[in-house]
Amino acid sequence: MRLVTLPFLLTSILPSVHADVKFTSPAGGETFTGGGSIKAAWTDSGTAPSISDLTTYQLFLCAGGNDPTAFIQLASITEKGLFANGNTAEGSVAVGVGDDTPKNAYFLKMISVASTGGTVTNFSPRFSLSGMTGTFPAIVQAGAKAVSDTAGPASVNQVAGAGEVGPVGGDAASYALPFTAQTGPVRYAPMQKYPATKITAKMKTPLYPTSPYAIATTYLPILQGATTQTGVITWSFSQYENTASAPAPSDPMQQFLNRWRD
Repeated sequence: MRLVTLPFLLTSILPSVHADVKFTSPAGGETFTGGGSIKAAWTDSGTAPSISDLTTYQLFLCAGGNDPTAFIQLASITEKGLFANGNTAEGSVAVGVGDDTPKNAYFLKMISVASTGGTVTNFSPRFSLSGMTGTFPAIVQAGAKAVSDTAGPASVNQVAGAGEVGPVGGDAASYALPFTAQTGPVRYAPMQKYPATKITAKMKTPLYPTSPYAIATTYLPILQGATTQTGVITWSFSQYENTASAPAPSDPMQQFLNRWRD
């Protein structure tokens, strides 16, 4: 078993790259020591889309089973990596984000954005973290114990033209259920909506009703919710520089500005 020292906070990792991602590191069954750096590396899997067709990615540390309802996203390693910068990334993990048992409970999740629109989500092989001081929710513990090998969850291809599939981390019905109606340690939020090009509404009505609440009069039990997973974005957008010259100030404005000339 090869041990790799791992500093305390999950930080942004330095990306580096080529199709759909196949992780070459961490290796299945590898053990890292909580409190130091962990290195991720990947190559082109040979499955569409090609890495050359991917633009940016997000990388997360996850733990649990292979079923989408049995694992949770523990922390973000990098929010916006660039495939143009290479095919490796390195970050650190805090010792309190999870447990050190069961064995091979951890894996990485990469959500990549395609230049044609949509995303593809890939998972690394499973690995262990020793010396961890946190705890897992019961559903995560059970999910991890039920896995008998080191393979991570199946990839999810939501790239435009690749066919319709369910969201990562839960089925479509989970994301459609109002947040206040959900129970359990994992809650689901719908994908962020594509912004309109114009603001036409005079009054905006909420998508969902406000959350009910009651004022506590005694000490409350420990919150059972572990995390909220948001549906991955399947749309893309482009940004362009506005090269038009600024308009000249109006006469009243010019007169006002002239007052402050030296």
